Amino acid sequence: MADTVLYEVSDGLATITLNRPEAMNALNVATKVALRDAARTAADDVEVRAVLLTAAGDRAFCVGQDLKEHIGLLAEGSGHVMTTVKEHYNPIVRALTEAAKPVVAAVNGVAAGAGFGFALAADYRVVADTASFNTSFAGVALTADSGVSWTLPRVVGPGRATDLLLFPRNIPAQEAYELGIANRVVPGAELRAEAEKVARKLASGPTVAYAALKEAVAFGFSHSLSETLEKEDELQTRAGASEDHTIAVRAFVQKETPKYLGR
Repeated sequence: MADTVLYEVSDGLATITLNRPEAMNALNVATKVALRDAARTAADDVEVRAVLLTAAGDRAFCVGQDLKEHIGLLAEGSGHVMTTVKEHYNPIVRALTEAAKPVVAAVNGVAAGAGFGFALAADYRVVADTASFNTSFAGVALTADSGVSWTLPRVVGPGRATDLLLFPRNIPAQEAYELGIANRVVPGAELRAEAEKVARKLASGPTVAYAALKEAVAFGFSHSLSETLEKEDELQTRAGASEDHTIAVRAFVQKETPKYLGR
C-alpha cells in the first residue's frame, strides 16, 4: 500500500491511518486506492476483530477529494475524473459498513465531504473536541457521495440532513455530539489513546455478536417490523451458536470475566 495510508494489525485490531497531514489528508488517487485496499484487507481478514480508522496530524481527519489534483484532471478532460465514486468511494464505504466486525473512527480534525462520509461509515466515532464536520458537497457544486445520503439522515434525521447538505457549514464537535454524529468527544491530546481503548475493547469482544448487531441495525432501517423480527431470529440463532456465547454464559454463571475468541 502507498505510504499515504498506513496499515497495521496488532492483537486483532487493524489500524488504518490516512497519512497526508501536509494536505489535510485530502484524497488523491493514490490515497483512495490505498484506503480502499486497506479497508478491504481489514474486512476480509478473519484475524482482525475490529478496525480503527484514524489520520495523521491534528488539523484534519480528511477534507475529502484533493481538489488540486481534481482540477488538473478536469482541465485535462479526463474521462475518468468522476469515476472515483464507483471505483473508490463506494468500495471503501461498503468495506467499512459491511465488515463483520466493529469499525471505530478517531476524528482528530476537520472531516469534510468524503472524509465526513468515511467517518459516518464507522460504527462508532470518537471525536477530538477541536474537530468539526462539514458536508461540503454543495459548496463545490456536487451532490452527496461516500454514502452520506444514506448515513447522515439515519444519524440526524432527514430534515436536518437536508439542511446540512443544502447549506454546508462547520459542525463543531459538541454540536456533532448533540446531533448524534459523535459518540464520544474527548480532548484532542487524549483522542488517540481513547479511540484505541474503545477499539481494543471491541477487538477483544464477541465478534460474531457485534457483526450480527451491525447487520440487524442496517436491516431494520429499511424493513418492516415483521421482517426485522424474522431477521433478529436469524441473527440470534447465529450468535447463539457461537463459541463466544457459550463462553459468556459460562463466565456469567461462574462470576468470571469472559475471554472471547471472536468466533
